[in-house]
Amino acid sequence: MNGRGPGSRPPAGVVLDTDGVLLDSAVVHAAAWKAAFDSCLDRLAPDSGTQLPFDTDTEYRRLVDGRSRYDGAAAFLTARGLRLPPGEPRDAPGCGTVWAVAALKEQEFVALLRTEGVTAFADARPALAALRTAGVPCAAVSASRHARALIRAAGLDGLLAVIVDGEDAARLGLAGKPDPALFLRAAGLLGSRPRGTAVVEDALAGVEAARRGGFGLVVGVDRTPLRRAAARLREKGADLVVPDLMTLIRSVWGERR
Repeated sequence: MNGRGPGSRPPAGVVLDTDGVLLDSAVVHAAAWKAAFDSCLDRLAPDSGTQLPFDTDTEYRRLVDGRSRYDGAAAFLTARGLRLPPGEPRDAPGCGTVWAVAALKEQEFVALLRTEGVTAFADARPALAALRTAGVPCAAVSASRHARALIRAAGLDGLLAVIVDGEDAARLGLAGKPDPALFLRAAGLLGSRPRGTAVVEDALAGVEAARRGGFGLVVGVDRTPLRRAAARLREKGADLVVPDLMTLIRSVWGERR
């Protein structure tokens, strides 16, 4: 796919991450992880004095962003040297197993959704509309089981041909990022081959997944102040990094009207 210069031919399909790319929900996920992890750190290592609170910037991006709840919990606990039994998906929220920690994060996330809600980024709708005008079908992908409902609430579902979320992953047994299974499923539903498909991601695990999947164009979106994530996104395999979706539309394919 020739899609790296101004005016280049648009791809056969575009697969976009949901949290942090289309929806301003990454901050809510990060806050929920912090509440869950900090609570468990207090219980699992109350007297060590060596466990710092969860970092919603560095640790969030490196360990949990873009991953399933279980994989994110496991990655963080391993990084902190805390060993817990895996447990079972039905475990109640708590700190006794990895699944319990994941359930605690889910509980915190749902509570935050009730009080704070989630909105779409201002550039999401015009970017999706521009791609639709150009005849490029788009898919949204997320490891979250809430993604479909949140996309619908944000009014973006009518601009998307396909949505693949955590419910689909669980039903079909699809591995989470950095495995490319979610992206490959979305591309397949769009009817486009990976080499002819672009993936747009803000998470390091997501960029790595897209690169592993052999996608023709891997775009990193860095919405952080001072573009602090750009270098890491490139290290993971992003072909280019943009600050927002409309910059991608204008600079790579040219805005179609």
